[in-house]
Amino acid sequence: MARVLLLFGGRSSEHEVSCTSAVSVSDALVGSGHRVIPVGIDREGQWFLADTAYRPFRAEGRSVAFRVPEGVLSVGGESVEFDVIFPVLHGPMGEDGTVQGLFEMCDTPYVGCGVLASALCMDKDLTKGLVSQAGFATSLWRAIQRTDWDLDSESIVSSVAADLRFPLFVKPSAQGSSVGISKVTDLDTLTYAIANAFRYDTKVVVEEGIVGREIEVGVLDGPRASLPGEIVIEDGWYTYQAKYEDDTSECVVPADLTEEETKTVRGMAESIFDLLGLTGLARIDFFYDTANERFLFNEANTMPGFTSISGFPRMWIASGLTYEELCTNLVDAAFVHHEERGRLEIR
Repeated sequence: MARVLLLFGGRSSEHEVSCTSAVSVSDALVGSGHRVIPVGIDREGQWFLADTAYRPFRAEGRSVAFRVPEGVLSVGGESVEFDVIFPVLHGPMGEDGTVQGLFEMCDTPYVGCGVLASALCMDKDLTKGLVSQAGFATSLWRAIQRTDWDLDSESIVSSVAADLRFPLFVKPSAQGSSVGISKVTDLDTLTYAIANAFRYDTKVVVEEGIVGREIEVGVLDGPRASLPGEIVIEDGWYTYQAKYEDDTSECVVPADLTEEETKTVRGMAESIFDLLGLTGLARIDFFYDTANERFLFNEANTMPGFTSISGFPRMWIASGLTYEELCTNLVDAAFVHHEERGRLEIR
């Protein structure tokens, strides 16, 4: 069994979600016979050896140093041995290629997608552009750069309102868990929504709202897709609060789709996984456009929520894997991808 350095917390607005996800991953890995070294990253970027008695985990405790490029972890001046890193980090500074680049510099096996794929999928605009160019349907969208917004926000608002139909969803291009997202139903609130999204990113995406259903598919190496799930929302849309803080939403697994619809969306998820160069795992999100009876790509998440009741593990449990098997498979895949990278000529 492996010695797994479990990284959680992080500097992003999804810090608390990561702390909760890490508990389930740790319990599963320990239950499968692995040794887990839980290291929390606080909001200032400091690393700590965590006390697993706290649930959720807390990014506090004894200070940890990670030496580059050796990839040596030390606590109190003493080295702590590990074999592989499982970064249960969501959002910027964790899911966006930054820590993946750190692991690559240290020649260390790690769970999940590589640097390029992680960075690409963090940017909703670039991801939608590539997927759209490959022939997959998406909702209509516009991307706005902060520099352009600062020069002439009024013209941009007028242009967006002319190109896209309300309701609109305004999003930071590189955030997750619905952080900074607003639903806009009229021109009066569009300016405020875009300005608010710029609090979290230097690029903002404005998308046409879709009347339909939210469908998710988990994908592992192969690629192989899970049975799809559906996000059922009691009222409104899938906000941060609906995801994590109240009971106004539910992930139904498997989604109530026909056999042909299930086959179609699983096939799309596998194709997009390959197209984006993803490895290890991803959750591919779609809308089902009920008016036109078709699936529209929404986004790809390279480190989705990982609590035992989150959509990604639940879809795989419904597809025949236990939670423990899922986590162990991801650790095994990390070694495989590390060996593949090690065979490449770099000079």
